[in-house]
Amino acid sequence: MTIEMTHSSSALTIVDTAAATYQRLDLPPSCRIQAAYTTRFVAEALEAESTSFHLAAGPTVIPRAGDVVVARVTEIRHHKRVETPASRKAILFPGSLIMVAYGHRYAADQFLAHVPSSLEPCHLIAAGGLAGTVTEQHADMDDPTMIEPLGLLADESGIVNLSRFAPYSLNPVPEIGASAAELSAALPGRPTVVAVLGTSMNSGKSTAMATLVNGLTKAGLTVSAGKSTGTGAGNDPMIYGDGGAAKVLDFTDFGYPTTFKLDFEQVRSLTVNLVDAMAETDTDVVLVEIADGVYQGETARLLRDPLFQSVVDRVVFAAGDALGAVGGVRELQDAGLDVAAVSGVLTSSPLATAEANEILARLGVPVIDTYELTDAAVSTALLPHA
Repeated sequence: MTIEMTHSSSALTIVDTAAATYQRLDLPPSCRIQAAYTTRFVAEALEAESTSFHLAAGPTVIPRAGDVVVARVTEIRHHKRVETPASRKAILFPGSLIMVAYGHRYAADQFLAHVPSSLEPCHLIAAGGLAGTVTEQHADMDDPTMIEPLGLLADESGIVNLSRFAPYSLNPVPEIGASAAELSAALPGRPTVVAVLGTSMNSGKSTAMATLVNGLTKAGLTVSAGKSTGTGAGNDPMIYGDGGAAKVLDFTDFGYPTTFKLDFEQVRSLTVNLVDAMAETDTDVVLVEIADGVYQGETARLLRDPLFQSVVDRVVFAAGDALGAVGGVRELQDAGLDVAAVSGVLTSSPLATAEANEILARLGVPVIDTYELTDAAVSTALLPHA
């Protein structure tokens, strides 16, 4: 989705909040602002009634995670494309205008980045549409693409945050330390819930999710699939749908561009609310992907949370090698989770698979090739049986 802007439009003016003056954005006679995946719901509202919005700029404007910003691409480096609301990768050019959201990012294979304290030049830190300042990066990564924020999107209610236009919001969940009875009542009558976790990013979690969706769907089951933590991007939800999921959601549907640095209470609430939103009356199985690895801060704590454990029935674990597979399964079992199988990148190597199988057989956990999960008999065997 792109937003057409012209000089004759009163759509986007820039407001300097320090001087309390209004001035037009310096735009060519006709230009396009490319909305990103993270800002798709805001883009719909802007496209429907652009005259209700303006840009707020000036030294008193301090961005927060989830705030929507219009920025100019100044130097193209690592990210050469931005993901559109339809999950198409749109090519970036120097001078391109993009509408993205501020957020923090934790990506062991790419960047560690944070929301800056002003509208200073910063970086495009994720193709899904995330602005931030990179403080650490993987040695194999190119430097991040540079952007120049022009202003935060605002309307008569104030600065526009993604949460204001998200279709879902968080409902109360049992607090930390709640009783067993309160936990069991969190999602009454819910369908079977399987979580997919992994050793790290790029361990094969999302592909395992999609193939598992496909296998369960072939078995005649109605499956919903979602991602409750991570960095906003359309690719994962799209492949869940490709696999046959009847309903697909992720944390961006709740107004979060990323979940890194959220309070733990929000992370656990978001996970349970995502499952609840996907647990419709005709749903047989809900699959939920948890991003990054089991040692990532929010994930490590989530796995041991009694509420998470009361909602999730079983776990499928994706690993990149035999050591990671064995170590991860032991970590999950130690946390009290029921691990149904190991899959992921590991299964691309027959030798690594054999190594893992030798140890995991003693732990009662099979290693299953990622694409074998598309077999109905294989996938349904991973579901809990009374």
